[in-house]
Amino acid sequence: MRTLKPNIDAVGAIDWDRRLFDELIPLPNGTSYNAYLVRGSEKTALIDTVDPEQWSDLAANLDRLDVKTIDYVVAQHGEQDHSGSIARVREDYGGGQVVTNPKCKGMLMDLLCLGDDCFTTVDDGQSLSLGDKTLQFIYTPWVHWPETMCTYVPEAKILFSCDFFGSHIASSFLFVDNEAVAYESAKRYYAEIMMPFRQIIKKNIEKLSPLAVDMIAPSHGFVYDRPDFITEAYQNWISDTVKNEVIIPYTSMHGSTRKMVEFFTTALMERGITVRVFDLAQSDLGQIAMAMVDAATIVIGTSTCLVGAHPNAAYAAFVTNALRPKARFASIIGSYGWGSKMVEQLTGMMGNLKVELLDPVVVKGYPKEDDFRALASLADTIQKKHCEAGIGP
Repeated sequence: MRTLKPNIDAVGAIDWDRRLFDELIPLPNGTSYNAYLVRGSEKTALIDTVDPEQWSDLAANLDRLDVKTIDYVVAQHGEQDHSGSIARVREDYGGGQVVTNPKCKGMLMDLLCLGDDCFTTVDDGQSLSLGDKTLQFIYTPWVHWPETMCTYVPEAKILFSCDFFGSHIASSFLFVDNEAVAYESAKRYYAEIMMPFRQIIKKNIEKLSPLAVDMIAPSHGFVYDRPDFITEAYQNWISDTVKNEVIIPYTSMHGSTRKMVEFFTTALMERGITVRVFDLAQSDLGQIAMAMVDAATIVIGTSTCLVGAHPNAAYAAFVTNALRPKARFASIIGSYGWGSKMVEQLTGMMGNLKVELLDPVVVKGYPKEDDFRALASLADTIQKKHCEAGIGP
């Protein structure tokens, strides 16, 4: 239990040991499930709950505050790391109403098998009085599910932002104590979860901008008592601005593609371009996603496996397509032994990207002088494209 402001407390759970989220997202630093207790002069509300496996931590924090009754459980998001303990809260703390929007209500009935009589639904902008405190509900769809919403307490100037502005990190600090660490974890979270919804996030940030906010309290990670720190970071990430950077996720079975990547990386560096290289056999998906936030160009390197791209490279293309980074250009380099359709396969997997596809460099066997010249030519093309886009050195 940790206090944000008088009678407003963080009562969620810190999950120090979790290392994978949704069986997909690496959690090198654990995570937290931030639930918040808001006690008004007449009513008490719990904003979000915790993952069911962490229920005992939430219950212990509520007991430390001598909570007997919770009148309202605000469900800002249907995903079970937020909603999974709602039934236990209602069972142990007086059967309060679940306050949410109609879309989230339907999801919670499906996911948690809650009955219709459990719910009080609210419209966008509607308020709920707790006495000397007010909860105002603001729909913020697609950050990152269609039903997500935020809750604003005007008397305290606190925005409870759900997954919006969140970060996967376990820390004993409630507020940001190290801005570099906080920035890194928030950028990773944005890259892995929020980046596909960049254009919608722009609209939601505009929608929230009129609020007087002294504190942003997400449902994962740090609470921001200097809100400009995270909102300015988001404004940069969601902008259309890209950097003079190329990222190269690659895989190499027998060294040919690796040699191409090494030569190509040097060629790009000699042309003043920042390069970030990721060996797909061992790289962290989150690190690759973070690099995609800013890069102007993505080049996938791959060996050929059964005529197509190596499965690691195909996975990289699939993830890139799903995350929809704001890159301007893309290409493919790689090698084959007796036949290959990897270029057709990979380009067909990246239809969501709004990029110009640059001519690939695909070689038979180990790269030779003509192949290295083709890689140098691709580096020249990327340098020219970056300069024409106003992002060159």
